[in-house]
Amino acid sequence: MSSRPRRDRQSRPGTVSAALRYRDFRIVWLGQFASTIGSWMQTVVLPAYIDGRTNSAMWVGLMVFAQMGPTLLLSIPGGMLVDKFPARGLLVVLQSGMLTMSAVLAVLVLGDGAPIPWILLAQLIAGICNALGAPVLQGSLPNMVEPQDLPGVIALNSAMVNGARVIGPAIAALLMSRGMTTSQMLLINAVTFLFVIVALLRVHFPRQRRLTDARGLRNVLAGVQIARHRTIVGRCLLAMAAFSFVCIPWIGLFPSVVRLNFDIDPRGSTYKWLYAVWGVGALSGALLVGTLLSQVSKTRLVRPAFLLFACALAVFATLRNVAVAFPVVFVVGMAYFALATSLLTVIQQNLAGNERARVMSLWFMAFGGTASVSNLVFAPVVDSLGARPVLALSSIGAVALAIWANPRAPGLITLADQNQPAVAVEDPQA
Repeated sequence: MSSRPRRDRQSRPGTVSAALRYRDFRIVWLGQFASTIGSWMQTVVLPAYIDGRTNSAMWVGLMVFAQMGPTLLLSIPGGMLVDKFPARGLLVVLQSGMLTMSAVLAVLVLGDGAPIPWILLAQLIAGICNALGAPVLQGSLPNMVEPQDLPGVIALNSAMVNGARVIGPAIAALLMSRGMTTSQMLLINAVTFLFVIVALLRVHFPRQRRLTDARGLRNVLAGVQIARHRTIVGRCLLAMAAFSFVCIPWIGLFPSVVRLNFDIDPRGSTYKWLYAVWGVGALSGALLVGTLLSQVSKTRLVRPAFLLFACALAVFATLRNVAVAFPVVFVVGMAYFALATSLLTVIQQNLAGNERARVMSLWFMAFGGTASVSNLVFAPVVDSLGARPVLALSSIGAVALAIWANPRAPGLITLADQNQPAVAVEDPQA
């Protein structure tokens, strides 16, 4: 049985302030925040470096696939690892692997002499480490708080990613304007992994009982079984997968989108500031869900977020003036992460503690893995037809999903509706 975490003092349940009252969660969150800032510095400068060397959206798409594609194949094994190894030790090893690959990338881009495939290989190894570790970490963090404070945890995790999405590109733009190279940026990212490694070594991870004693394919598909039988979880996962494939391929291809739509060099500071403003919007959306809207049922937020995203992206697709693009891309980012945060909150609130790592592996497949394939599919379209048709299709897709992917639709049953706790996967040997 797991030890029950407690706040160090009272605050309104479900808010970000309540989540931050838990010492262990707070330490890991802060360490991960610092590390994620470095990761977003790399995320913004490395694709821009590839686009600058090749002038090809396809190569940018391949880079994004190397980073996120492993989640398609390895997220489920990553979720299974939590049943076999202590979470803390496993995460320290995988974070160390990403640290090493960031340092290798820094060496490879030095002097622009390394072949692009070698850069892709180093990024792929880092992506493999991330694919194995992300379900373990995101499945463990919610178990550091009491169930009623889960919405605050999820909002803070979204805010962390998007706060780093703002701070990382802003720091990159500032440092590169002062002469810092892409190689030096990647080396800074390598150093930031030490923050999360030190944080992991300072905290206690609550022990969770094994999800299932099943073996073979039944064990592998334990998370799928949960999503299939818990209707609202499955609907939210499918919604995120469809959204990632149809509606957000342009995010990974953002350097090429900016170059083609606004005639801006993605290696310049304007591109990085535009990316940072999009991140400010995403941060605002995540914080809005965890603060002002913390007491609103997240199932009620999904459809409006889809529609706001569709409208803002449609406007962004028509723009040619980059100055006007700044406020519009802010709204796009805000709607995007208000949606993602709401969907993830609904999922997490319908899972037991020992189910989270398995189902979170499906979330990362739907969120990151699907987007990586989408980048490969749409990159040739961007190269041949431009970015505007892809943005228009993404907007239309969001409208369609607003109609279909509605967790408030009749027939979708939540645990609260059933008035019973989450049930772990049955052992077929019993």
